[in-house]
Amino acid sequence: MRSPQLPRPPRARLALPGLLLRLLLLRPARAPAVGAAPFEPTWESLDARPLPEWFDKAKLGVFLHWGVFSVPSFGSEWFWWYWQNQKIPKYVDFMKDNYPPDFKYEDFGPLFTAKFFNASQWADILQASGAKYIVLTSKHHEGFTLWGSEYSWNWNAVDEGPKRDIVKELEVAIRSRTNLHFGLYYSLFEWFHPLFLEDKSSSFHKQKFPAAKMLPELYELVNKYQPEVLWSDGDGGAPDSYWNSTGFLAWLYNESPVQDTVVTNDRWGDGCICKHGGYYTCTDRYHPGHLLLHKWENCMTIDKFSWGYRRDAGITDYLTIEELVKQLVETVAFGGNLLMNIGPTRDGTISAIFEERLRQMGTWLKVNGEAIYETHTWRFQNDTFTPNVWYTSKPKEKLVYAIFLKWPISGQLVLAQPNALPGETEVKLLGRGQPLSWISLKPNGMMVQLPQLSIHQMPSRWGWALKLTNMI
Repeated sequence: MRSPQLPRPPRARLALPGLLLRLLLLRPARAPAVGAAPFEPTWESLDARPLPEWFDKAKLGVFLHWGVFSVPSFGSEWFWWYWQNQKIPKYVDFMKDNYPPDFKYEDFGPLFTAKFFNASQWADILQASGAKYIVLTSKHHEGFTLWGSEYSWNWNAVDEGPKRDIVKELEVAIRSRTNLHFGLYYSLFEWFHPLFLEDKSSSFHKQKFPAAKMLPELYELVNKYQPEVLWSDGDGGAPDSYWNSTGFLAWLYNESPVQDTVVTNDRWGDGCICKHGGYYTCTDRYHPGHLLLHKWENCMTIDKFSWGYRRDAGITDYLTIEELVKQLVETVAFGGNLLMNIGPTRDGTISAIFEERLRQMGTWLKVNGEAIYETHTWRFQNDTFTPNVWYTSKPKEKLVYAIFLKWPISGQLVLAQPNALPGETEVKLLGRGQPLSWISLKPNGMMVQLPQLSIHQMPSRWGWALKLTNMI
């Protein structure tokens, strides 16, 4: 097997101006949408682009971290870096105990078989989760692409390992079997790519890696698979000017096949995060704790310690469904989307623990999704009297939803924030048809009498939602 660190020879011989010319040729000549002003390759212009409406309405997505790191499936998806660069004893000892002395990371490539990968089965599980979009790692920091990239010779899923175009198979299954939006994650940099390391040694004055690898690969990815989420990551400490991020995004928003529907995040170079781009991610597992004027996303993982699959994970390393529902409700109440991550195995299966969590979330959303999807923040995000109560709203319909995560033993739920109107406000428990009794409290708030239900009569588990009509 050829080392993934070696660029494809014919392309490596191209002069830099020739590469830049090739990039221009890769860009299809397509006019901006009718009525849409073209975006300039500046952050001032790009940041003014309205976020496509579908994203804020969606609220929940599923992240999938899958790659060669799924073969050792030990410790973290950063396995290669921790083993070879950081030389963390845990990882060094793992390799000494389980592999020959001359074993290299690229030798994991043929072992990434995806033998049991069934895109239709994945699509059905993802649809059952209640998510409205998915994001697949098309390429992580290790550089291995899950499609047959022209610019990743012998270090991609078509040439090595699965011998299949994973991205295409999942794209087709998602778009033919579900109503989910298809998205792709892409790491800008690669830990050990020689061109990136050469550029880095020049303090990024050289730009060989973006010209020869990253930019042509991004154009290829968008033109071939038309993702509606482009989740950038891994700037490697380089500024956005090194990556030519503004130039690429101007093309994406003005001329690409997904110019009208694509959403992007904020990881387009050192200093961009939580400042420039589409929606903000700021940090992994981000929660601002207050309302933001800008759309944001909480990307988090069901395995508390890793984004990729880990064979060494214990049952307590996984978030419970109660914890996941709380994360979703809190995130949406503060105006964010939740991007919930799972890590498939090297064989291409979604492990039982991940599938269970996804299906549990979908079960909960079948009853309570009205209080999540297409909602807006309310003037209060949580109740100041009763803990674990969170609010969402639909202003046009004068609706407020109070989502509570603990059923009160007394059967009476006190809500300090809503100013209900006697004779006008109606309260219903989602999943139950009958209006509930309630009384106003002084100086404000209300007390709702919940129905007396056995555990088998509960409309849902892990949390409930009250629908309050005619709220001002």
